[in-house]
Amino acid sequence: MSRTYRKYDENFKKNIVTLHQNGKTQTELSKEYGVSISALSKWIKQYSEVKVDDDTVFTAKQIKDLQKRNTMLEEENIILKKAIAIFTPHSNNG
Repeated sequence: MSRTYRKYDENFKKNIVTLHQNGKTQTELSKEYGVSISALSKWIKQYSEVKVDDDTVFTAKQIKDLQKRNTMLEEENIILKKAIAIFTPHSNNG
């Protein structure tokens, strides 16, 4: 027997996360809105906000994307440093 999955829009997910942050338990939200606990957990991880300073707020997903981008840039930086070392002639002034 195949399971059918409902498609929820992003605003619905964010509203559910806000309700959770304001004190509703995952069990209450699951019963009230007919959403699985696993979906709720995923949304909470994805849409919970982290306040970085007075003006900046990131979601967990945005932070994860920034971490991936940072890792990629660090790898590119290492490659470029190695290329410079290979292609820069060494000066022997002594």
